Amino acid sequence: MSLVGVRAWFVGLPPWRRRLALVVCGAAGALAMPPLYLFPLLIVAFVGLFWALDAAPGVRRAFAVGWWWGVGHYAVGLYWISAALLVDPQKFAWLIPFAVVGFSVGMALFPAMVGLCARLWRPTGPAAQLIWMAALWGAFEWVRSWAFTGFPWNLIGTIWAFSDAMIQPAAWIGTYGLGMITVLAATAPAIYGFSRRRRADRTVAFVAWLGLAALGLAGWLRLDLAHIRFFDGVHLRLVQPNIPQRLKWVRGLRNGHVLEQVAMSRRPPPPGTPPPTAVIWAETAVPYFLDGDPVVRAEVARAAPPGGVLITGAVRTAIGKDGKRRVWNSLEAIDRAGRIVATYDKTHLVPFGEYVPFRGILPIEKITAGQEDFSAGTGLRTLRMSGIPPVGPLICYEVIFPDRVTDPTDRPAWLLNITNDSWYGRTSGPYQHLVSARMRAVEEGLAMVRVANTGISAIIDPYGRVRHHLALGRAGVIDGRLPRGVGAVPLYARYGNAVVLAIFLAMVGVSGVLSRRVKV
Repeated sequence: MSLVGVRAWFVGLPPWRRRLALVVCGAAGALAMPPLYLFPLLIVAFVGLFWALDAAPGVRRAFAVGWWWGVGHYAVGLYWISAALLVDPQKFAWLIPFAVVGFSVGMALFPAMVGLCARLWRPTGPAAQLIWMAALWGAFEWVRSWAFTGFPWNLIGTIWAFSDAMIQPAAWIGTYGLGMITVLAATAPAIYGFSRRRRADRTVAFVAWLGLAALGLAGWLRLDLAHIRFFDGVHLRLVQPNIPQRLKWVRGLRNGHVLEQVAMSRRPPPPGTPPPTAVIWAETAVPYFLDGDPVVRAEVARAAPPGGVLITGAVRTAIGKDGKRRVWNSLEAIDRAGRIVATYDKTHLVPFGEYVPFRGILPIEKITAGQEDFSAGTGLRTLRMSGIPPVGPLICYEVIFPDRVTDPTDRPAWLLNITNDSWYGRTSGPYQHLVSARMRAVEEGLAMVRVANTGISAIIDPYGRVRHHLALGRAGVIDGRLPRGVGAVPLYARYGNAVVLAIFLAMVGVSGVLSRRVKV
């Protein structure tokens, strides 16, 4: 059967079957994401979405098309959130159907808005509509980064993380821009489902594929010309203890967890490897209030190398001017004498994980340990401490936000992401999180060091390549050198989402020109 026949069959399905088909298309698109990378399914997903939007008779129907597609896409792509609710199943397992279904339904509003806007202004001709839909997709991925506190997880551009060359364009156009070009190319075969194909339609499809191939070639050339340099005298040790989340805060085990990580930190380096100048632990690796417990702090300080620091995640507390106690999810650096020499408080908190929105209305507890909500930090910072270059700290999912990972007034020399992905077990979540860290490294042109409790810990160079890693579910340490950033600040790091806006406006302009020509 030709694509013309496939399209006729697809748009001619009875309403309930069409909705089911859209859910399946969205789910297929999710399987193209990390860690499976089944790229051909992305073509199926977006071709189906485009045909359904083209056949939708009005704005409300187009909104519904995008919504049904989004339900399938996010239910499959983000299923791993249910694993966090199984850490304490007696308290939270009952929330799984509400969390997975509710989250998918809510996230589906973004592709639904793509459908709605695709119909509010409907260019004439498949080629113009194709470009308009791809531009809208990039725009609403950006909206997703800040709406409802923001959650830009599994951006379409991340499907290329299996290829070091194909993620290099993120240095120039960001992950959002790479996603727009990807959606355009993946949807282009939809053109051949129309019996009447104008020359402009075929040309746009060809240019979309050619453009994607050109980006890949440019990425390959960038890597071919790349020369990695390292900071002199800087040697890192990353500690991955692989402590299950259900045991992490058990009162009788907490001290043993700390001692285990101290012992791992003090192991002799492999033959021929210099001793570390900095040791790094994961998010909340210390299950105590370090700032108020000198005994624990002295014990933890034994992990700091002579003349260097231990960087660890810990919960921090203080009494505010209003007399109320506040709690932060923090990164703290401790020297060998037990002094806290640098602190960063997590700025972007996870709703329901670290605080409960509308706490006075919703009768639920936050998922993380403790009764109190975490407070947000004052913003991104660059930390300076002995033995290492200036670093931009990121805690947990702060690394998923393009153009929001460095202090714009004080650019760091490298990035550090500490996280605790043990909440998500052996699901796709930790792999997807790692890919986000790799994309930020490419966008910023800076090395990214990722330290995770249960994995995947890694040293990532400024081209997004993983140079050292510890697999998910393993205990161990990584000893490695710290790569320097690329020579010149990448275009995306310099201008941020202004680059994405320029691409969006260019695509809208081309769509408008093609639409007017068809009318004539």
